Amino acid sequence: MAELTNLETKLGEVIGLAMAAQDATKKVEKLVKKEGHDDLAQTLQTMAEEAAMAERRGTEIAEGIEGKKTAILKEARSVKTKARDMMSTYLDRDADALDGFEFLTMAEASEVGHWSVLEQLNNKARHRELGELIQQQVAIQQRHFRDTMEGSQKLAAEEDPNEAA
Repeated sequence: MAELTNLETKLGEVIGLAMAAQDATKKVEKLVKKEGHDDLAQTLQTMAEEAAMAERRGTEIAEGIEGKKTAILKEARSVKTKARDMMSTYLDRDADALDGFEFLTMAEASEVGHWSVLEQLNNKARHRELGELIQQQVAIQQRHFRDTMEGSQKLAAEEDPNEAA
């Protein structure tokens, strides 16, 4: 299998995080719907759609890198598996909507960080198509982070601080 550059490895990572984000938003959407938060469910649906788009566009770019597609997508699947393992540990059977949004806040912070690192790497590599995707995704991931923070705060405001956990 082809050896990946730092840029190609990071591309695989963001593709994998986009894959994992689709699973995570669907899982948390079930939790918020169960608690009657349709507005938050709509936010999560949008996030899932945008994650699917990031996966598609990242994969298209990987396909255009001569001889590296398989290795990049292998990296993506590895990252997705790691993220899924973290999610299943954090969101156990007792998880509620607030737990879900707290997990997503951590995940979105990670995505902002990964896309920002990829942006720095691409400043030197100057891959035009990737640069366009990065610019778009950094803004989207920053919005996702804000949305999950706001969702967490909204759900926390509804909690009774003196109630037993």
